[in-house]
Amino acid sequence: MDAEKTDAIVIRLADFSNTSRVVTFFTRDFGKVSAIAKGGKRLKGPFDTGLDLLSESRIVFLRKSSAALDILTEASLTLRFRPNSANVGCFYAGCYVADLLTCLTEENDPHPHLFETAQWALRQCMLQSDYRLIVLRFELVLLREIGHLPTLDHCMECGESTESHTHYSYAVSHGGLICPACQSQEYTQQSIQAGSVALMKHLAIDSNTHAEHVSASPKQVQEVRHTVTSSISAILGYRPKTLRFLQF
Repeated sequence: MDAEKTDAIVIRLADFSNTSRVVTFFTRDFGKVSAIAKGGKRLKGPFDTGLDLLSESRIVFLRKSSAALDILTEASLTLRFRPNSANVGCFYAGCYVADLLTCLTEENDPHPHLFETAQWALRQCMLQSDYRLIVLRFELVLLREIGHLPTLDHCMECGESTESHTHYSYAVSHGGLICPACQSQEYTQQSIQAGSVALMKHLAIDSNTHAEHVSASPKQVQEVRHTVTSSISAILGYRPKTLRFLQF
């Protein structure tokens, strides 16, 4: 067994025995990793507070060559997730980030940029009271990283550039936008304005630093929220359960 060291975010905890846990991490170098933390349930166990949900830790684990779980040997806390206690929504936003990383990423499939964006999103949720654009930024980067970002540059029917019209419809079945000339009755309930399309592009492509300075109208936030939720629900086959705790 080879020992590996990496930065990680705790995204799921499950009991394994009276004293041990199975911990799922999203890591910078290895993607999603699940490992047994022997003694991880003890108050004064070998991992101290390095296994708190949504915490950032520097971990060392032994990789198993078979389908068996990896073995966690070290977890040193680097940052504890502590959102403002006056805004419980930011805590739920963090849980939603963890939920999507758990459900939409594969084991041992590294995405360093997604890790950095998840790290950024959780840290922003500790600093900001309005998590809406933070969460949307994370979701859009996640969709891009896993190859499911909606096509935003052209109409999926005729190929015309999306800079040609003021509004479009989003068709989940087509994986992108439909221009007014190509719309049919089935698309009329998922309208999205050109400004909202531009917002999605900025949030999906710009850097985390630039994303911190993006502003949006309530209508734009609602339209992007609807589009992103439709995309994620189509991939999962259901609407994410933790999303119901967030207000948009």
